[in-house]
Amino acid sequence: MTTTLERPSQRTEPRRRPGRGRWRGTAVAWLFLAPALILFLYFKFIPMFEGLRMSFFKVQPFLGDEWVGLDNYATIMSDDAFVSAVWHSVLLAVGTTVGSLVLGLALALLIEGPARYLWFVRTAAFLPVVTTMAAVAEVWRIMYHPGDTGLLNSILGWVAIEPQPFLASEDTSLWSIMGMSIWRGTPYDMMIFLAGLVGIDRTLYEAAAVDGASTWSRLRHITLPALRPVFWILFTLAAIRGLRVFVEVYVLTNGGPNGSSEVLMTLIYKLGFQRSELGIAAAGGIVLFVATLVLTVSVQLMRRRQAS
Repeated sequence: MTTTLERPSQRTEPRRRPGRGRWRGTAVAWLFLAPALILFLYFKFIPMFEGLRMSFFKVQPFLGDEWVGLDNYATIMSDDAFVSAVWHSVLLAVGTTVGSLVLGLALALLIEGPARYLWFVRTAAFLPVVTTMAAVAEVWRIMYHPGDTGLLNSILGWVAIEPQPFLASEDTSLWSIMGMSIWRGTPYDMMIFLAGLVGIDRTLYEAAAVDGASTWSRLRHITLPALRPVFWILFTLAAIRGLRVFVEVYVLTNGGPNGSSEVLMTLIYKLGFQRSELGIAAAGGIVLFVATLVLTVSVQLMRRRQAS
């Protein structure tokens, strides 16, 4: 008598669609990003497009906006105060960029290394970056006190130098702001340079030392070429930071004395919130945005051309 062994029924699981898991992961990612994106849209892009719209109107809150086309741009471009503010912004951006890059590289070269105590030096040097800009500017305003009792003037008195007016003079106000901006921007550039120095192959320095290359030769032919991408990044960021400076100028001088330190951001602020010329202020903001965009694109094109 033959018996047949019955096999247990094998359940066939439904096949999952290959794109279903990927779609679910993408949806979850967008779900987590949604709150931040909504806030970014509401506080960034909507005001930006509203500013672009306002730049073509004469804004009258209670009477209704009046279309003026490009008149706001023509008005602000022909204004002597705007031209002076552009010149001050460019000068401040160039001075801050060059100063912070040079000092940042020098500090990075000095404190670059594996020694244990260097972490404290790097942390102390980086503190100005994480400090509130308004607080930093207020401290520097006190330090720049033009009298004999001012901190910097007291130090200058030790070496028999007469007290300087600093922020109180039309000739030195912009340079004083530049000095504070360099002091605050240098640590940030230093940390980026330190990250770039870590990626340089140490065998190149050893081979150069064996060949008798001096310290300056190693810096010129090994370090600086290797840091070229870092220079391009920091140049772009520092230049944009210099063009969009506002808090330090507003706290230290508010554009004075007699407009000697007026920059684009402080001028736009005064046009919009003090003179209630919102359309002209919006046009100035769009001009600043275009200048920043042109600067960024130009630097990237130059970097790609040099890399090729």
